[in-house]
Amino acid sequence: MADSEVKDDRSADLPADEGITLEWTTHPMKRKPLAAVLVTLFILVVGFLVFVTTESKTFGTLALVVLFLSLAKFYMPTRYRLTDRRITVKTTTQTIHKTWSQFRSFYPDNNGVLLSPFISPSRLESFRGIYLIFSGNKDEVIDFVRARIVSDVNDTVPADKEEK
Repeated sequence: MADSEVKDDRSADLPADEGITLEWTTHPMKRKPLAAVLVTLFILVVGFLVFVTTESKTFGTLALVVLFLSLAKFYMPTRYRLTDRRITVKTTTQTIHKTWSQFRSFYPDNNGVLLSPFISPSRLESFRGIYLIFSGNKDEVIDFVRARIVSDVNDTVPADKEEK
């Protein structure tokens, strides 16, 4: 897609050589309204219990704030932008920019794909990698990632899954 074809005003912060290739927004709270209600009730109950137990409005409020912030990715939308050169993940509080060369493997699941800086599975992946949550675009995202991350781990097909 040429830059002149991009109608999205938000693309103005990208350099000219990084036209938008794939962009989407996820908002888990909107996708799962029942879970949103239950989680919100849980947070309120815990905040109330902390207030009753400690008899402190400060601790009760602090409990509410900490619980809400710990679930910010659930409550607030996350915007993903994948270009030929880099990955941008924009949340309410931060924007992360990473280049494709920083990732050596990827692991898709039903909800998203983990981009890992390690060649083989590592316990540090969840801290150093980026998890891209799908929004009805699973095949498109996996194909886009597969085209940019060269990995022996993801290119091998187990013997029992080979086409006959």
